[in-house]
Amino acid sequence: MRHTFRGIALLATTSCAPGPDKAPSATTTATVETGDPVVDSADTAVVDDGLAEVEEGEWLPGGAATNTLMLGSNAFLRPAENLSEENEALFYSGNSWFNQDFVAAPSSTDTRDGLGPVQNARSCSGCHFKDGRAEPPEAPGDDPLGTLVRLSIPGADASGGPIGDPVYGGQLHDGGIDDVPVEGELSIIWEEVAGTYDDGTAYTLRRPILDIVHLGYGRMHADVRRSVRVAPHMVGLGLLEGIPEARLDALEDPDDADGDGISGRRNIVWHAEDSTLATGRFGWKAEQPTVRTQSAGAFAGDLGITTSIVESDDCTDAQTACKAAASGGTPELDDHLFDRVALYSAAVAVPVRRAWDTDRILRGKWLFADARCDRCHTPSHTTGTEAPIPEFEGLLIWPYTDLLLHDMGPDLSDERQVFVAEGSEWRTPPLWGLGLVPDVNGHDTLLHDGRARGFAEAILWHGGEAEASRDAFRAMTAPDRDALVAFLESL
Repeated sequence: MRHTFRGIALLATTSCAPGPDKAPSATTTATVETGDPVVDSADTAVVDDGLAEVEEGEWLPGGAATNTLMLGSNAFLRPAENLSEENEALFYSGNSWFNQDFVAAPSSTDTRDGLGPVQNARSCSGCHFKDGRAEPPEAPGDDPLGTLVRLSIPGADASGGPIGDPVYGGQLHDGGIDDVPVEGELSIIWEEVAGTYDDGTAYTLRRPILDIVHLGYGRMHADVRRSVRVAPHMVGLGLLEGIPEARLDALEDPDDADGDGISGRRNIVWHAEDSTLATGRFGWKAEQPTVRTQSAGAFAGDLGITTSIVESDDCTDAQTACKAAASGGTPELDDHLFDRVALYSAAVAVPVRRAWDTDRILRGKWLFADARCDRCHTPSHTTGTEAPIPEFEGLLIWPYTDLLLHDMGPDLSDERQVFVAEGSEWRTPPLWGLGLVPDVNGHDTLLHDGRARGFAEAILWHGGEAEASRDAFRAMTAPDRDALVAFLESL
């Protein structure tokens, strides 16, 4: 079921053809392929000399919705370029609420009160600064804003989801209003892990060692599972929601029927707005089905702000001061404001690629396919009627994800079940825009907990179904490794 944004007129824009200024440049080193949209990872265009071909439209990752006007430090701030005038106005209204600090209730500013009683941030942009990606703390005592810890104990709740810690709930909150005690503080130290490429070049990885200190309500459950998460960048979310269910059905291969060692599967999760089970698309474990449910979950979990979708705070019975704190209303964020924030979150534009046709980039693209990275990071899809607004229907997009769960091996396991996702299973993250995170946010950390310092380290952490791709990368020459990383940085 499509949930429109209440009271908002949704107007479709049908044109999605790039103008002449968006076509491949005269320096293109391979023939541009034209014709039907590329819809299968196996269709990655390659030629015999080790250079991939430029494929029609790949320089516009979001199709007609691509941001072609602004790069650099503000690359993630533009609305999708094909929004109707009404939706563009509502995008900017949602943006203002995304950036607003919420306050404790009661307050004279009753449209934005209800913060907490326990929380991790005061605004959405506190974690998603400039709609970008958060960075984990480098040392104990560093500000962890944008980094949080999921908590659960073995078992599943009535909807099949994780059961939170009996005292601390499903998420550790390091902030509280007034006299409400905070739940605790996360502290991370980094353990170095040495390795060597096949050519003898040494590298060093790092893994986080988590400690939770200054617990406000006593000990956690003896079997509590803890998982560090960093806030991802916000681009292209509505386009990902628009990938047809039938497309995910076709990509799914849970029993590895084709024998290629890749067994992606959907996470089947609770749809809080429809009160039914649905395919998960958002979150590191694909635990939310839509941008709206993802947004509502973040409001409740990160800010302590209730909505008509998530109607309660994450206060447990053990947290008496939290239970007794004043509410900002029922719900604390009215539907007409939530709808604007949800539309904003869905419509942040994917930036245009900065390079796509040089020999180095096309070599990296060829290596990406040759190492079978595209078996999970599926390059392209055509959106359908699942899109949250009509402007996002029928677009050829290039997110480099299949939105499926894949076993990434024991080194990345958090030993925490989330619906059907096991501890070592993670959703394939979209790659579009990640090369601009250093410009927008001043760091290059990647993966769910920020352990990887750049693309090379992220690849080297791959295991499980991606072990063969990791080993192929490790066996490449240094120039080829650099070309593959340059390709990823160009997306």
